[in-house]
Amino acid sequence: MPETLIKVDLTKSAYENDMVHNRWHPDIPIVAWVNPGDDFIIETYDWTGGFIKNNDSADDVRDIDLSIVHFLSGPIGVKGAEPGDLLVVDLLDVGPMKESLWGFNGFFSKQNGGGFLTDHFPLAQKSIWDIKGLYTSSRHVPGVNFAGLIHPGLIGCLPDPKMLETWNKREAELISTNPTRVPGLANPPFAATAHGGRAKGDVKAKIGAEGARTVPPREHGGNCDIKDLSRGSKIYFPVYVPGAGLSMGDLHFSQGDGEITFCGAIEMAGWLHLKVEVIKDGMSKYGIKNPIFKPSPITPNYKDYLIFEGISVDEQGKQHYLDVHIAYRQACLNAIEYLKKFGYSGAQAYSILGTAPCQGHISGVVDVPNACATLWLPTEIFDFDVMPSAAGPIKHITGDIQMPISPDK
Repeated sequence: MPETLIKVDLTKSAYENDMVHNRWHPDIPIVAWVNPGDDFIIETYDWTGGFIKNNDSADDVRDIDLSIVHFLSGPIGVKGAEPGDLLVVDLLDVGPMKESLWGFNGFFSKQNGGGFLTDHFPLAQKSIWDIKGLYTSSRHVPGVNFAGLIHPGLIGCLPDPKMLETWNKREAELISTNPTRVPGLANPPFAATAHGGRAKGDVKAKIGAEGARTVPPREHGGNCDIKDLSRGSKIYFPVYVPGAGLSMGDLHFSQGDGEITFCGAIEMAGWLHLKVEVIKDGMSKYGIKNPIFKPSPITPNYKDYLIFEGISVDEQGKQHYLDVHIAYRQACLNAIEYLKKFGYSGAQAYSILGTAPCQGHISGVVDVPNACATLWLPTEIFDFDVMPSAAGPIKHITGDIQMPISPDK
């Protein structure tokens, strides 16, 4: 049996675990060392460290301090890995904690993080999803049941000092263009809630003052939210510090492309079984500055989709030039309006798009002025027929079940 290098106790605060951290910084101490070729198991908290509870209130989604996230297990040092190498990570298996067979999805209040469709869903809402083997369903979103594709939303290696400085500088410059924007344009270092793992004294203070927040993906990997990085995947990470410093967390039972609800996919606590190797001087050999991935050979076997198109014309009818962000938003809004015809609330439809294995595609970026993006909705996840017909849509969802919502304070 492979050794479990990092264990988590879901009954205790993540801040009490010194093998966990919530910032990126080169001085975060390595908590365990492995050799190339070793395989091992890592346990993780959900990304909020257990703040979101399995209940029927969205108050926790409304009230969470987002400066605490993400809680990551690591860093793991790999002997012999040096800057310029590639760290090869085989994701052999991944699963939920047996004592926590549930996950959550939600939307943050626009006043506290917001999300992809925050202007349409400005208040905090939540859905709870039960995990039953390969499948999941929700007491808050009726009429759907689907197979999950479990994956780490966040995995990456520690940055070196120069890279950390670059991140903080460019993100501070972006924030300065509109410092009062709600939600903010980026998240600067914030010492008060930083957790530097085993760091002590001046090193701990330095991590708090300089540590990059874990919200975005960056050159080292990070919060990429790629749903196909499930069991059987292989990831090639650039190495920036001796030992690489591999950390991971933010496990998802299932997610739609784009993780559009932002308060997660189906977020859960869980474990990963990994194997590591090193390709010496791999960054220059292959011209790599960002991670590259080999996806899982295992995917939910859904073959029937309804595809919703969006173009770069916003909700007010304003034309934008080849704007893929707006085009994908329009595709998602089109899918939500369609699902509402079957009785779903807008929030329930939004939650389905964020949790089910929907595909997002960039279909065109050259036909001026409109980019074209599409959202592929698997029709087989529903308990009823959602295909268009001459008879028109039937309201199978009666509206007696709703997602919890919490007004702003």
